[in-house]
Amino acid sequence: MLTTGKAILDVANEKSFAVPAFNISDYAMFNGIVDISEEKSAPLFIGIHPDEVRHLGVDAIAAITQRAHRSSVPIAIHWDHGATYEEMLTAIQVGFTSVMIDASLKSFEENVAISKKVAETAHAVGLSVEAELGTIGKTDNEAEDGSDAIIYTDPLDAVTFVQATGVDSLAVAIGTYHGLYPKTLKPELKLDLLKEIKDRLQIPLVLHGGSGNPDDEIALSVKLGINKINISSDIKVAYHAKMREVLADSGLREPLSIQPPCIEAMKAVAAHKIDLFEATGKASLY
Repeated sequence: MLTTGKAILDVANEKSFAVPAFNISDYAMFNGIVDISEEKSAPLFIGIHPDEVRHLGVDAIAAITQRAHRSSVPIAIHWDHGATYEEMLTAIQVGFTSVMIDASLKSFEENVAISKKVAETAHAVGLSVEAELGTIGKTDNEAEDGSDAIIYTDPLDAVTFVQATGVDSLAVAIGTYHGLYPKTLKPELKLDLLKEIKDRLQIPLVLHGGSGNPDDEIALSVKLGINKINISSDIKVAYHAKMREVLADSGLREPLSIQPPCIEAMKAVAAHKIDLFEATGKASLY
């Protein structure tokens, strides 16, 4: 059931659970994530970042949307961290059903202006829109773009931003980082800030940089109003760590000899996240 991000997140918001948004970077990963979501009967965002779009090629999106149409769970194909209005037009043209415009590193006024423009365009063709207010940190060069220092989301600014832009969901900065946490950096969420933002905003809230945070913090963030959590690094680490192990056997060369155990390792991590976010079994609500 291919659908929009708004259709999925409105239910998650009403029923107080979070939908995983798993970033995939090849078709085998995509198939594995859909498989585990169907096994767990969990709604799903397939997140594809502009770098991942370039790696996959836009023609692959047609196959991804076709598979989503046949799924037994609701799926949104989500353009993650789009940087420009032109990227959003590409997303619309090639079949995404949800887009994120990330102008969080720009001024508040510029962020409002571009997010409003994207929302008006995307809504005109039935797509849903996520924006970001405040900034997510970045731990290493492999991570998606972020800022050197986190700028936490201001609750009053969040109200003004949502009213001015008309976005369907908002990614908030409450202390997460893109990438994997080094030993010198302790993951810690400002849960009081999250509660204040949710008290003022009734739309679905999104947590980026969800890899590496303690399970108890993530579970509490769901109870306090997070409805979508992006996971990229955790599943990619599991996938590629297993691949390095498998490739120690230099006699292997066929993908069907190499990739299935890697997919299973990734699925085990994804299954844990689905349970943690309280998304297991929630496909029955749609």
